[in-house]
Parts: sequence; C-alpha cells; structure tokens
Amino acid sequence: MTYPGFGAYGAYRGQVPMQMAMGQPVPGGVQSVAHGGSPGYSVYSGAYAAAAAADPLWTFFSAIAGQDGEVDAEELQRCLTQSGISGTYSPFSLETCRIMISMLDRENTGKMGYNEFKELWAALSAWKQNFMMIDQDRSGTVELHELTQVIVAMGYRLSPQTLIAIVKRYSKNGRIFFDDYVACCVKLRALTDFFRRRDSMQQGIVNLVYDDFLQCTMAI
Repeated sequence: MTYPGFGAYGAYRGQVPMQMAMGQPVPGGVQSVAHGGSPGYSVYSGAYAAAAAADPLWTFFSAIAGQDGEVDAEELQRCLTQSGISGTYSPFSLETCRIMISMLDRENTGKMGYNEFKELWAALSAWKQNFMMIDQDRSGTVELHELTQVIVAMGYRLSPQTLIAIVKRYSKNGRIFFDDYVACCVKLRALTDFFRRRDSMQQGIVNLVYDDFLQCTMAI
C-alpha cells in the first residue's frame, strides 16, 4: 500500500509570521526576559543568538517556550495566535493545539520542542494555503464536498463511507471552519503515521492489541 506523502505539507520553508520582523517582538506578543534581567532582552545568547539570526522562527518560539525549551498546548495556542498564522481566520482552539502536539510528540512528553514547532509551522502553512484556495469568498468556511477534494489532493485514498464520516465529524451546519479543517488534517496525519509505523509489509493491514489502539486514539 502506498501511504500519502506529505510533500509540501511537511517541508519547512522558513516562513516568518508577517507581523514579525527580524529580531523584533510581535505587537501584543510576549517579550523575552533574561533571568534576572529586563524585558526586551533575549534569554538566549551565543549559539542560540546565531540560530535566531539564521531562523527568525527561533526568536519567536524562544519567547514563549519555558526553560526546558518546549511548549505545552496552552503555550502553543498563545504562540500560534500571536504569530498570526491563522490570518483572518479564528485562532486555533486549545483542543486543536493539543492534537497538534500529539501529532509530533514522539517522546510522549506532552510538549513540543523547536524542531517539532518548525515541522508544525510548515504543515500549517501548507494546509492554510489549501484552505484559502477553496475559501474563495474568505468566509472562513468551506463546503463539505470541498473538504473531500482537499483530502484526496493530499494523497489520501479513502472510501466514500470514510469521507462521509470525516465530513460529519468536522462540519457545523453544513460548513467546515478553519480550526476544524486543521484539526481534521492533524488527525489524519497522526493516525496515518501511527498505522504506517505498524504496517511492516506496507499492505494497509495491521494487527493491533487493544491497549495499543487506545493509546493512539485517546492521545489524539
């Protein structure tokens, strides 16, 4: 079985939030504070400063991340909201941010490090671009048949029954909002990754023990 490849949906392109200039705080954002220092000065220096200069996303991430260099769901929600990646669409809900972390939480820490954040940013940018292509009137919603078209375009080969189940799960009054669309994309990718890792023969068939099934589905 050929599983969908993410292609542009996972290739980090180094895109920077439009509101954020190099080395400048985001308006209304959280300033980075050095331990024992003053607001406006980065917690990081040396090699970290060089990394920030090479990749502006690091500057933004480090202002939100804790001392462990990771973000939890609430911090990720704040980070994405302040970044403006959702544009004119509604900010991501806390539940959507939770499953974003689950999608990339390979060490089961319940948090997201910087490399995972970059991977998420790339996926979100591509998903948003696809959403905007079908949301021609910028209403912030798409129609049911348009969601199925996007799913197929991403490389998923699903039965009509599965597509109907997905549409029912993520639609509200016959429309799909941006946050629900992203949640759908995240869950599709996470569950496909889970299944693919266990499909050693790549035949689309796996044997699952009940506990393994629950660990996956309850975490996402």
